[in-house]
Amino acid sequence: MTDRTGIFAGDDPFVLARSWIEEARETEPNDPDAAALATVDADGLPNVRVVLMRKIEDDAFVFFSNFESAKGREIAATGKAAFVIHWKSLRRQIRVRGEITREDGAVADSYYESRPLQSRIGAWASAQSQVLSSRDELAARVAQAEAKHGQNPSRPPFWGGFRIRPVEIEFWADGPYRLHDRFRWTRPDCDTAWDVHRLSP
Repeated sequence: MTDRTGIFAGDDPFVLARSWIEEARETEPNDPDAAALATVDADGLPNVRVVLMRKIEDDAFVFFSNFESAKGREIAATGKAAFVIHWKSLRRQIRVRGEITREDGAVADSYYESRPLQSRIGAWASAQSQVLSSRDELAARVAQAEAKHGQNPSRPPFWGGFRIRPVEIEFWADGPYRLHDRFRWTRPDCDTAWDVHRLSP
């Protein structure tokens, strides 16, 4: 579109998303890749939690978590998810909706190995989303996992990545008097070309 210039310019939404997140790294005090991820349970009731969107690939967004968590089970049941990243410092946000699949191969292995040792041990120790009797029980599980897996733990089979391939991406920037700029990229499925439209604020 002729008026999609400046921070909205470009023909690839993933390149644009990467440029926004890199800019946010200079201004956000914590976790510029923090995203509010939405899924739905078996009754259709939405669930939202914050995850870290650690990787933007050529056609997907990737985060990492426990496959057996509440989010993992809901993702497995529906194959769909949405998220929003909002940067207060930039007064911008990105909204994404699409199909989601597991990443339990080399990308998950590489990311797991890049994490601090205690985070890798923690992935083994935490039965994410399950009821926990006390903090002491968690500490005991961590100690047990550390004793069992040592200083170089392998990635747990129940922990890895989730890859979201969008069918919709919206880029939003704050405007004066609530007259914001919004551009929505849509495609019928993950293997077709994008259409881009300006939206009313």
